[in-house]
Amino acid sequence: MSGKHFALPALVLLLAACGTTHENSGQGATTSAAACKGAAGKYTIGVSQANLSEPYRKQMDDDIARAARGVPQFTVNFADAQQDNSKQVADVENFLTQRIDLLIISPNEATPLTAVVKKAYDKGIPVLVLDRKVDGDAYTQWIGADNVDIGRQAGRYLADKVLPQGGKIAEIRGLAGSTPAKERQDGFAKGIEGRGIDIVTTVDGDWLREKGQQQADAIFKAHPEIQAVYSQNDPMAEGAYLAAKAAGLDRKVKFIGIDGLPIPSGGIKAVEAGRLAATFVYPTGGREAVASAKSILVDCAKPAKTQMLPTQLVTQANAAEVYARGNR
Repeated sequence: MSGKHFALPALVLLLAACGTTHENSGQGATTSAAACKGAAGKYTIGVSQANLSEPYRKQMDDDIARAARGVPQFTVNFADAQQDNSKQVADVENFLTQRIDLLIISPNEATPLTAVVKKAYDKGIPVLVLDRKVDGDAYTQWIGADNVDIGRQAGRYLADKVLPQGGKIAEIRGLAGSTPAKERQDGFAKGIEGRGIDIVTTVDGDWLREKGQQQADAIFKAHPEIQAVYSQNDPMAEGAYLAAKAAGLDRKVKFIGIDGLPIPSGGIKAVEAGRLAATFVYPTGGREAVASAKSILVDCAKPAKTQMLPTQLVTQANAAEVYARGNR
């Protein structure tokens, strides 16, 4: 989708306004007032996406596009970094050359993208960071759910419902340098603490279904005693399920994922079909990002530094209901 753009339109959401001051806040502290031209203005927004290989990220872009169609003042340009830090830096630099009015970014990894995000922020451009974080606080607002809490909930569900007597499991993490990978791992460890759950092996699946399947195939060959797999997103969990099925272990091993996208290929339907034992809804934040952009650029409001999004456990008992609600 790199280079695609379209004029888009207005979605209303009132965001709480609150200020932050910090020595690393840079020049961006005054971006809201400087960027706002009111309802009569026209605004170009650059969206820098980490990759489009993950269904979650494609859905995030789709949610941004859909919401922005309701804001007649907005034109939105998308760039796909293809899971390449240097390309994402170049994409943001290109947006700065285009003199965008606001940047929305979901970083591939935190540290490599921090400097260019700060550069945009210091130029007075409002920066909305979605899902994955950068180092420091040189941005206007971060939008996402609590990944530590989601990991903790996943651990508790596995300990309470899947392996209440304890057991042996494998963990498939996302991309090592991305903040959700560490946070979901840390939270999960807290959730299973003292419950007799032995994490036999932990591998990186880079958030991708194919990589998750490859890693799980090696896991089941080396550790056929594995009873469950905690995967940090649904595509990797689905890949692990396919590996288990190929090994004849799909009826023995249980799988837990995260994302819960309300689309036919998403985790909610996988739970409903019985391939996954559970998933957790992790909103893309696309709709909220557009609402925040409107608040900053059109309504001249100053958003809160953090906008925390809700999550929900999805099991076979509520999968159909959650899916229907997500498509209203």
